[in-house]
Amino acid sequence: MDQMQEVRRNRAALAGSERVETLMLEGELGEDDLSKLCEDLMHKLHRGIRQVVLDFADVSHLNYRGVRPLVARTEAFRRAGGDVKLSGLSPYLAAIFRAAGAHDAFELYPHMNDARAAFSLSRAPFV
Repeated sequence: MDQMQEVRRNRAALAGSERVETLMLEGELGEDDLSKLCEDLMHKLHRGIRQVVLDFADVSHLNYRGVRPLVARTEAFRRAGGDVKLSGLSPYLAAIFRAAGAHDAFELYPHMNDARAAFSLSRAPFV
């Protein structure tokens, strides 16, 4: 019985706070893979998730055609008061984002923990 109350308290705490979801991507991401990622992002947005980190540390290649739809989904998050941040981009992947015209569309972080922490910093009150 005590465990069930603890679970309920944890759920209530999560519901009241802004949760950051991290999606750890891997391999070669083709246009279909990125399209599915965009669909997943929209489902998260509709479920009330507003803060997402996309970790590209284990991605070796991505199709540039999937970058523009990703930018569009990120803009939807921003209109809803959230954001999508990227982490772990290799110089090669960063060049693909630049070539696709998304060089300034995302905040980029070297590690997913840095990107996650940036959400907390953006909510910190100014003194």
